[in-house]
Amino acid sequence: MNAFIIHSVLVILILLSVVTWTVAVVKIKQFKRTQQECKLFEDRFWQAKSWQEGQSIANQDSNYLAQIAQVGFKEYAEYRNNPDTLKYAGDVHEILERPLKQEIQKILRTQEKGLAELASIGSTAPFIGLFGTVWGIMVALQEISASGQASIDVVAGPIGEALIATAVGIAAALPAVLFYNYFVRRLKVWTTEVDSFAEAFLRLAAKQGQNSRNQ
Repeated sequence: MNAFIIHSVLVILILLSVVTWTVAVVKIKQFKRTQQECKLFEDRFWQAKSWQEGQSIANQDSNYLAQIAQVGFKEYAEYRNNPDTLKYAGDVHEILERPLKQEIQKILRTQEKGLAELASIGSTAPFIGLFGTVWGIMVALQEISASGQASIDVVAGPIGEALIATAVGIAAALPAVLFYNYFVRRLKVWTTEVDSFAEAFLRLAAKQGQNSRNQ
């Protein structure tokens, strides 16, 4: 029974480690692809010569910044078509700000997928390993007490086997914590870039609205 519990704990920790590295690889590829796509889109979008050309560029793409721009263009069109309704009362900046922020939050929830798993593994893996160690030591001490022998040769084997669980638990938790902190930092930097794009789009929409009124 003792060997079964410890082996089960080790199997669980190995599975958690596999999950950690799988999530890490997926997230690294995801962040890299997202940054590349957004960078290419920004270069194309801000080189547009008109509001209509910018809208066309946004509609032809599917990256996250393009999705934000698409929401902005859609809301702006609704604002222009229904200027007298209460829903679109106010200036363009205020009207577009809320839907853009909602779209950003939706995108961030997508980008945060996998981070909760890393945080959970990083916080629970050491305790799972500790459980295996405590269980192993408890059973080992009971067996030693029953045998009536307490020499170092008798004690070292079972205790050493039990301590392996704690070591594996720490080994499983450490990469999870490191990857979690790394991805959180990258997400914060990327969020700042997304917010900057949204704010620039709002200024562009406000300018477009002013030009339309002057015409």
